[in-house]
Amino acid sequence: MVTVTIMGTGAITGTNRMMGIPTAIPAGIATTAPLMTEAVTLPALYRLLTFLSPAFPIGAFTYSHGLEQVIDQGGVNSAGDLQVWLQDILRFGAGRSDAILLKETFQAAGRGDADTVEELRELGLALQPSKERHLESSAQGTAFLAAVAGSWMPPSGTPAGRLFAGVATGVAGENRDPWPYPVVLGLVCAAHAIPEAAALTSFLHTFTANLISVAVRVVPLGQSDGQKVLAALEPVIAGVANEAAACGLDDLGSSTFLADIASMAHETQYSRLFRS
Repeated sequence: MVTVTIMGTGAITGTNRMMGIPTAIPAGIATTAPLMTEAVTLPALYRLLTFLSPAFPIGAFTYSHGLEQVIDQGGVNSAGDLQVWLQDILRFGAGRSDAILLKETFQAAGRGDADTVEELRELGLALQPSKERHLESSAQGTAFLAAVAGSWMPPSGTPAGRLFAGVATGVAGENRDPWPYPVVLGLVCAAHAIPEAAALTSFLHTFTANLISVAVRVVPLGQSDGQKVLAALEPVIAGVANEAAACGLDDLGSSTFLADIASMAHETQYSRLFRS
């Protein structure tokens, strides 16, 4: 097996563009020491890389999480602006909340608790602040479920595997239930024996990288600038993953009001490339 060590050092400060307050990472999030070290088997790593690859057929590249509208209005027009915006999304917005949902689903699926997984499915949909954000999560999640059920069925010898098999039977047909992306990802990772820590960090990395790709195309930014932003956000992602692992449903919540409003305004934006 290969050992994957998730860690980071240092703290990041800046200006919270959404709340107008300093953005020094709180003591509970700042990554001044190794956070989580977990062994990941090569088969689990292979599947995790596959599921979170941009090539996995869920259409992630068509969603901007409202960022396209923010760029259009001049709110993000440089790599520095983008870094601060994404840092706030991760720490105070959907990044943190979705990571908690993923972790809660992962643990419920591991117990074979179908009722709790269903409640989390409904909660994940209800938490979306706008029509387009609901589409962003539910369309990706439902497509992810269908792709895994069609090509990557997990073994059915575990509680999570049996739970996924039951869910997969309802994938076909027009009346299938929608699934929020972080919830179904948590279920799939549990069913495929992908460790929680690796799943959390990889999910947040993929979410961030996709939004950086949006900015690279729309601002536009250079590819190197995009990579610099992703590198700078490494300790933030590690810290949010660590925090989410210690949180429960009572800790859900967000304060990224401008991002939520941007996703609403994007619905009527005259010219756009993205679905959200």
